[in-house]
Amino acid sequence: MHPRLRALTCACALVAGLATSFAASAESYRVGATATGVPFTFLDVKSQSIQGMMVDAAQAVAKAGGFEVEIQQTTFAALIPSLTANKIDVISAAMLRTPAREKVVQYSDPVFSYGEGLIVRADDATAYTRMEDLEGEVVGAQVGTVFIDELNKRGIFKEVRGYDSIADLMRDLALGRIKAGFADRPILAYQLAQGTQDKVRLVQGYQPVIMGDVCLIVRKGDAATLERVNTGIAAIKADGSLDRIIAKWKLD
Repeated sequence: MHPRLRALTCACALVAGLATSFAASAESYRVGATATGVPFTFLDVKSQSIQGMMVDAAQAVAKAGGFEVEIQQTTFAALIPSLTANKIDVISAAMLRTPAREKVVQYSDPVFSYGEGLIVRADDATAYTRMEDLEGEVVGAQVGTVFIDELNKRGIFKEVRGYDSIADLMRDLALGRIKAGFADRPILAYQLAQGTQDKVRLVQGYQPVIMGDVCLIVRKGDAATLERVNTGIAAIKADGSLDRIIAKWKLD
């Protein structure tokens, strides 16, 4: 073989080897997302995969931050235990930042912000504006959320019932088993806008008590992952990708 050809062949082999090595070393994170948080995270029955605004955001952050993600379905109440037990590496869901949660996990820079919404039966025309307006009633919220914690802490309700999903919460409300339900307002608004539930309504004049940030969440002390995630979030905010994702899911 001609010396120049041999050198070129060796150089190409070196470049290919480096590319393969780089690809093999690319960090991949297991991302936990719940199937019950439309439009943030939900199970798409056609593709049998988790879809939603926070899934799109996690994938965009990964691309901008130079890592890969594998989305794994996890129930909402099991997200933090799965993270602390090293079963997943990142949480991407509508899980608001709270001081209690920050004692256990680390939150990234904010991706989206909102508060709780109030739903009642469609035939209930009362203009509720505060939680206190439902004092003495049976109310409900999703297990593992900050909303059910707040309802229990207030101690003004006849009973606070916990539900595994917002769909279960709406079902019991429609059946008259509870007087009202509290949940993520964007999720409630999106689901009711689909027109599949006409027995409950979102109370427009209600003023949320808990306003919070939706972020990506990592294990306590995992500074490297947090830095990568925040780098990615800054990038998708700067180039408009995050705004386009929010608009796609009608959260703007």
